[in-house]
Amino acid sequence: MSSDLPQTVAPTAVPAAAPTALVADDEPLLRDSLVRALAQAWPELQVLGQARNGREAVEKFEQLRPDIVFLDVHMPGLNGVEAARQLARRAHIVFVTAYEQYAVQAFEQGALDYLVKPIDEARLADTVARLKQRLVEQRSVQGHAPVLDAAELAAKDASPVLPPAALEAVIQQLLTRLQQSPRAEPTVVTAAPGASTLPARSAASAAQPAYLQWIRASVGASLKLIPVDEIIYLRSDEKYTLVVWPEGEALIRTPIRELMEQIDPQRFAQVHRSVVVNLHAISHVTRGPNETADVHLKDRPEVLPVSRSYLHLFRQM
Repeated sequence: MSSDLPQTVAPTAVPAAAPTALVADDEPLLRDSLVRALAQAWPELQVLGQARNGREAVEKFEQLRPDIVFLDVHMPGLNGVEAARQLARRAHIVFVTAYEQYAVQAFEQGALDYLVKPIDEARLADTVARLKQRLVEQRSVQGHAPVLDAAELAAKDASPVLPPAALEAVIQQLLTRLQQSPRAEPTVVTAAPGASTLPARSAASAAQPAYLQWIRASVGASLKLIPVDEIIYLRSDEKYTLVVWPEGEALIRTPIRELMEQIDPQRFAQVHRSVVVNLHAISHVTRGPNETADVHLKDRPEVLPVSRSYLHLFRQM
């Protein structure tokens, strides 16, 4: 039997828009590593884009208007601090740096946040928690704002959004530090001292090369000892090397050219200027166009490039 009484409809909660971010770093390995770390630490965060330098970061910000921008301090052309000055008060800024001395006291006071490369999981978790809180506060303020007409909305969109305390002063302080010491020595090293040097050898053992047995690397808050024999491959960019082994991966600051002098050439082969592979980890090799090839690995989906300069290693195939 139908009823003429009005039906009560429960109000539908409107989900908050997912937080968005832009990541800017001139080092591809570090950029990708941060994006992966963010995906684990903050699954709801949408990384809308990546930038290779400060100028590109500013351009992409204007296109994408993310809530948060992660900026490497040292980038070619327009550096991260100069880019932050252009973005200041329109987004939440997180500086990413390998040089912890740039994390001035004002960071800890909440004006800005920073991450030291390679990214520490605990530090990233703290940063994510602070960013979430700031976004909640920001949206709470915006949710109670009066209704504006089109002209007022346009003016509001062009105005700063929730400026962090003393933001301009912090940015100016960072710029001054960069000008005084543009490339100071890093205070955080991912490979412990001695990890990239050959073990000491006696004269009796000099005939037998003593190859590197372990690589020490920071993985989150832990110092990991990676057996060299278990390494599947190494891949580098200008400053960092990605070490991949069955249990995971880590970034170290030792270039591939230095590692190649210390690892067993009977086990490892350089197949590209930026790639070294464990020969025991290779499943098969396929030829490619223009005198190149691809290395396929056992039990892993990655395909590693073989450049023309190293194709002679696989001539017998």
